[in-house]
Amino acid sequence: MKTTIKLAAIGAAALAVSTTSALALSTLPAGVTTGIALGAPLPEGVYDITVGSYGSRDTTLGNLAYSLPVWLIWSTPWQIFGGRIGFDTVTGVADVWTPGNSYSAVTGLQNGIGTDSWLNTLMEGSIAWSFGNGWNASLRAGAWLPSTQTLPMTLGRNYTAFMGGGSISYVQSGWNFTATGLWGSGGDGNNRANQWQNPWFNLDLTATRKLVKAEIGVIAYGSWDTGCAYDGCFKSSQFAVGGLVGYDFGAFIMQAKLAGDVEASHYLQDVLVTDDNSREVRGTINIIKPLWNPEPPLAPLK
Repeated sequence: MKTTIKLAAIGAAALAVSTTSALALSTLPAGVTTGIALGAPLPEGVYDITVGSYGSRDTTLGNLAYSLPVWLIWSTPWQIFGGRIGFDTVTGVADVWTPGNSYSAVTGLQNGIGTDSWLNTLMEGSIAWSFGNGWNASLRAGAWLPSTQTLPMTLGRNYTAFMGGGSISYVQSGWNFTATGLWGSGGDGNNRANQWQNPWFNLDLTATRKLVKAEIGVIAYGSWDTGCAYDGCFKSSQFAVGGLVGYDFGAFIMQAKLAGDVEASHYLQDVLVTDDNSREVRGTINIIKPLWNPEPPLAPLK
């Protein structure tokens, strides 16, 4: 049981969290895959990851919290060219608000009042290989389904957005060195004001060590716009560095991450507001647990 949970912690798939449409952020929040050896294949079974994250910026343009109550991952019994096939799906919820007695032309929020709503749903497939001697790699592709919410400040985008990427993981003797690159198509929902998203690229980096049940290490992540969804858009970028601590409780694994921006450009900016120096500090908690694994085959009678 404990071995299965540990494998779940190092082999989970990417998550989908669409942030508010007027903010120049990548559809997938930068850094969400840090701490996870995304290149390593999971054993057959069904897994769940619960995620909670809160980020605060040093401006009045708004803070962002998001949660993934149930993120289901199915590691199938099927393989292609020696790689394990997997599927996952998740629908998150997010909240955006400004600090008290402030106003943001981007979000339209004031006096500490925020907005929250369900986000787009991700449907994703992946394939992961184990090459031996601790080396692993995976590829994945998926899409966020369009949101048709009609709330004035809904955070889900009303268009389909695609994502693909790959990971390389070295997992051996308690070490986890992982690099994950993810690309998003962005999109332009013309039937709702400001429903645009630039194409983007995220890079998540992890270096951690497990000591018996405890885990500790460093993380880093960056996000860069690779194009413009409309004429005259601002290309945003962000790079952050931080740390991770975790613990294996037996029935589940918990990871806590804290990171801060060392560089950010246009990261909370639209045509109304210039904010080149907005820096974020973000804390995230992951809870990882298996829901089902097939029973091992019985040993033959002698």
